[in-house]
Amino acid sequence: MSLAIVYSRGRSGIDAPLVTIEVHISNGLPSLSLVGLPETAVKESKDRVHGAILNSNFQFPMQRITINLAPADLPKEGGRFDLAIALGILAASGQIPNNTLEQYECVGELSLGGELRAINGALPVALQAKHAGRHLILPQQNAPEAALIKEVVLFPARHLLDVCAHLSGQQQLDTEIPPLVFDEEEIPLDFADVHGQYHVKRAFEIAAAGGHNLLMLGPPGTGKSMLAARLSGILPLLSEQQAQQTAAISSISNQGFDVKNWRKPPFRAPHHTASAPALVGGGSNPRPGEISLAHNGALFLDELPEFDRKVLEVLREPLESGHITISRANQQADFPARFQLIAAMNPCPCGYLGDSSGRCHCTSEQVSRYRNKISGPLLDRIDMHLEVPRVPHEVLRKGSPDGEESSHQIRARVIAARNVALNRSGKPNANLSANEVKQFCVLSEEGYQLLEQAMNRFGLSNRAYHRILKLSRTIADLSQSATIEIPHLSEAISYRKLDRTL
Repeated sequence: MSLAIVYSRGRSGIDAPLVTIEVHISNGLPSLSLVGLPETAVKESKDRVHGAILNSNFQFPMQRITINLAPADLPKEGGRFDLAIALGILAASGQIPNNTLEQYECVGELSLGGELRAINGALPVALQAKHAGRHLILPQQNAPEAALIKEVVLFPARHLLDVCAHLSGQQQLDTEIPPLVFDEEEIPLDFADVHGQYHVKRAFEIAAAGGHNLLMLGPPGTGKSMLAARLSGILPLLSEQQAQQTAAISSISNQGFDVKNWRKPPFRAPHHTASAPALVGGGSNPRPGEISLAHNGALFLDELPEFDRKVLEVLREPLESGHITISRANQQADFPARFQLIAAMNPCPCGYLGDSSGRCHCTSEQVSRYRNKISGPLLDRIDMHLEVPRVPHEVLRKGSPDGEESSHQIRARVIAARNVALNRSGKPNANLSANEVKQFCVLSEEGYQLLEQAMNRFGLSNRAYHRILKLSRTIADLSQSATIEIPHLSEAISYRKLDRTL
């Protein structure tokens, strides 16, 4: 009888819990039993492993083989355990050394020929392997992503034979991974492309500086989508910790993570036909949705009233808490979802209400019904509401006489204001707690009187009260003002337009 133990990593939310693979070979009729709550893809691994071992010129033991994936109560999915299972069988049968396996963690799917194939979630695996103090053996295709985690020892491999030669001491795997070159200053979509709309650009600058949610209201063709797509170009780059979180979420999703996007804030724009699970995440083995994929970045919802009302309502909790918990009968997954909501909508069903062309024939009842598709509680969580009017043809043709500001110029001011907020409270102004608002968003007596007048006149909620104060703090930071002055507060109040018309 022989026993081998190999370490690997599973998936639970954005974590990569340790999975210990125990392979026991004993006398008896040839059989292979796989236990430890494996799902279909894991159960099928025995066929892939069988073919990979034989085609790599090893002997597959014609004995009773029992493979245990511990812990037994953690669901196992995917082909990520193929490599570890194959190594366990080879070590238990004495074909490779058993004493060196404890230094390594192994992940990777095997082809029938023994080649290693990429897996999802390599970055969380590398992060956990680093914390555990073990080396990581993984497919060559996953190496650039895993190498983003500093101080982790990686051994990329192309074939099962390469791994076995390394463990046997015959030929060492190459640990050298070509350094990745990032162009952090590259901005493919520039605000200089947008002519006119100066007050809207100003609002986007404020929103980017403080991480505030923003809703645009305007007829078709006024540049709402064009403006939103350029927001990520003026957002500050992510910190190392933020980048790891964001990359880990993308890594475990079906789309995977593109290493070229390292430290760049994500920008997600789902179609209005997206379901609630697509937006917040879900599935039998929960995967992140659009709000988590937009973590530390922006989520753009175009044609906001066209989204199903139930879909929009699920945004209310994560907009406040910054995370989403998905519960299933056999497990629970918690995903971060600290995103900046950017939304756009038409002023009426036909889209031309208030347009100088006079094409709108919508009744007041139709307009009210259309706008009421967005609930008051959701609208209350959006800091800025602004109109995006049609740009005159002359401005569209010639642009500003002084030229349009580039995203680089705007981002410089955004970064300066964001750094002021981070040095003061350690977070963007939009994320300030109620106690921090009292501490950092102090008004003069005249300012409090103006705010109370606005609250009474427009019937604003207590949440809107705090959001106006946070927005005022950001406007003051952009003005390099240590205190919130009346002009800062007045501008913040002016961005609550829909509270007066809905």
